Amino acid sequence: MDKGSISFEQVVERGCGLDVHKENVVATIQGKGIKTITKSYSTFTGSLEKLRDWLRKHGITHIAMESTGVYWKPIFNVLGDDFQILLVNARHVKNIPGHKTDKRDSRWLAKLLLCGLLKGSFIPPRDIRELRDLTRYRRKLIGQVSSEKNRFQKILEDANIKLSVVLTDVFGVTGMKMISAILDEGGYRPEGLLQFVHGRVKASRSDIVESLRGHVTPHHRFMLRTILANMARLETTIAEVTARIEGGCAPYRLDVDRLSEIPGVDHDGAIGIIAEIGLDMGQFPTHRHLASWAGVCPGSNESAGKNKSGRITHGNKNLRALLTQLGWAASRTKGTYFGAKYKSLVGRRGKKKAIIALGHKILVAAYFIIKDNMEFKELGPEHLDNFRKDKLIAYYKKQLQHLEPNLEFDVSAA
Repeated sequence: MDKGSISFEQVVERGCGLDVHKENVVATIQGKGIKTITKSYSTFTGSLEKLRDWLRKHGITHIAMESTGVYWKPIFNVLGDDFQILLVNARHVKNIPGHKTDKRDSRWLAKLLLCGLLKGSFIPPRDIRELRDLTRYRRKLIGQVSSEKNRFQKILEDANIKLSVVLTDVFGVTGMKMISAILDEGGYRPEGLLQFVHGRVKASRSDIVESLRGHVTPHHRFMLRTILANMARLETTIAEVTARIEGGCAPYRLDVDRLSEIPGVDHDGAIGIIAEIGLDMGQFPTHRHLASWAGVCPGSNESAGKNKSGRITHGNKNLRALLTQLGWAASRTKGTYFGAKYKSLVGRRGKKKAIIALGHKILVAAYFIIKDNMEFKELGPEHLDNFRKDKLIAYYKKQLQHLEPNLEFDVSAA
């Protein structure tokens, strides 16, 4: 069916559909009392301001545009204060293959907008967007430091230095003192580095000496110094970004403290959650909408009465990665509901699915803490057993009767 022949009831009086690209944007205006017009503008700020003036002149109130990478952001910065903008998922407004042009895309967006058939994506306020940029950038920097540490270990291995075998943390105080001596151009004696070994090192002194016997060349020393210098620069940048993050989340200190009470969620984790979902839970009608948006709930794929793949959906990959990290931390907590839930799931569903389930529960808890301004309430590890008490009694009774058929078991007494 030709999309141009579809008719719907008009909801928005005057709207504009924008087909966004890196270098240009195609705009189509439609509505009551105006003629359908399509124009192209460049994405330079001056040209976008002309687009804004043109839309004002024709009384446009609503704008729909695809979330095309980061190219929608300059347009939102210029038009966001004057119009109600719907940022829509490109998968929801796909055009028919073989009938696709930029002008047709913009007209189709305008028609869907006027008919009220578009669902806008979540765009947090500017302060949350800035906090999100900072937390995501810090995560990238921390990843770069980890990569540099792995690179450093490779160089040590290439030089026959086996510090990672005898030391738990090569970059701890003891390890760095030994590395400083190894980097000395004058050479070093493995036995002389034993002075840096403290009592908590479990390896024997003979093994430590053997691990330090290597073939360190000037090339190795140059590479190791360069990597250490780069790591120092990255650590300095991380400290600066962290200070900026702490200043930006100062107005949300109470929310950060409340979220930090969730098992597995530390101070940085709480800030990361706020940076990704914001503090206005009115954007998500229920916690299920938030979980679906984050991509941590099972997908639904049913056909002919058969349930097919139930794998998690595409969502906010940064938030999902954070929730996975927090889920691993929560799984190791003792005396908590989350710890007990992980143990009950991991045997049946596997580690990965169990961690996603914990991340989902952390997100749901964060939703209600932010929405209702409430403290986190720990249910305790026994909550899971109380919740399924009847099933457990029936299960253990069956097991006892299997082991001893003549055994009489009074369920009411239990």
